[in-house]
Order: sequence, then C-alpha cells, then structure tokens
Amino acid sequence: MKNVTMSIDGNKLLIEIDLSQNFGLSSSGKSICIASSEGNKAVPGTEDIKIGLNVYRPNK
Repeated sequence: MKNVTMSIDGNKLLIEIDLSQNFGLSSSGKSICIASSEGNKAVPGTEDIKIGLNVYRPNK
C-alpha cells in the first residue's frame, strides 16, 4: 500500500492518509495519486473483509 495505514478500533476501521504526499501522475495523466491500497486488500485482522482505496487530486 502507498501512504495508507489501517487499524481496527472496536467495530470501526480507521484509515490514516497523509494528504501532503504525492506519488505522481495516473497513467492517463488526469490525476495525481495521494494514496492507494494498490488493489483490494484484507482489512487488518480479517480475511473476509476487503478494501479497495484510491485517493487522488485532479492534475490541473
């Protein structure tokens, strides 16, 4: 994962992302990647719950 930290607090999934990070342009060049799970990943402590996450901003 890029710039993604996940943890469980009771029944809540907590996701932490540093919004100041920049991992470059998307393949289309239309957006700048801030964070990504890089596909579907298991939530910590589970195997049957998955998450797919992309955080980006438009490339102006």
